[in-house]
Formats: sequence, C-alpha cells, structure tokens
Amino acid sequence: MNQSPEIQGYCPVAYFLANEPLEGRPEFHATHDGRMYYFVSEDAKQEFEKNPDRYVPAFGGRCAFGMSIEKEFQPCPRNFRIIDDRLYLFLHDDNTNALELWDREDEARCLANANHHWSNLQQAAS
Repeated sequence: MNQSPEIQGYCPVAYFLANEPLEGRPEFHATHDGRMYYFVSEDAKQEFEKNPDRYVPAFGGRCAFGMSIEKEFQPCPRNFRIIDDRLYLFLHDDNTNALELWDREDEARCLANANHHWSNLQQAAS
C-alpha cells in the first residue's frame, strides 16, 4: 500500500470513543473518499465504516484555526477538539498552539469563518 494514512495514522474513531488520539494499525484500515485511515482495532474500523462522515476530521484534516483565518496549516493529530460531535484538528509546533489561539476567540465565529472558507475552497476545487 503506497498511500499514506490520514491523520498521520491516528484512529479517527478513538477521538470519540477514548476521547484521546490513539495510533491506528495498518492491518486495520479503510478508505473513504479516496483517503485511507488506520484504526486501533477491527471494531473501530467497523464503527467507522457504518458512518465515516461522522469520524473524518473537519476541513479535510486541515487545522480548524487556520481555516478560520483563511490559511492552511498542517495540524498535529494530538491537538484536537470535538465540537458538536465533529472532530477538529489544530496546528501545534514549537511556535504556535492553534487550539490556544482558537480558545481566545469566539468559537461560534471561528466555526462560521472556517466553514465559509472551507466552502469556498470546495467550490474552487470543483
């Protein structure tokens, strides 16, 4: 398999069921919308396959704060938040913790801005 897994190999289901990022295993993988995901177990894989759109990260896995300011940042899979049953990932490096920046802002406004920018990106891509 040549394709790299999304979320740097972390299991998208674990964020919801364990409330923490857990690394998936290549033997438990599934593809959704042309993107491959790893899972911690066969049960997690089956849970994902029942409703993949629930588990895939928002904004195609891009940093939610970045989307809110019309930028694209590579998120850290260990820096996340679940908001209204949706997984959001955030940049975290030596210089920036985007989740902290997000928390300093009005979350509803950040979400609205991010969704608007993501919609524009999707329209431009089609």
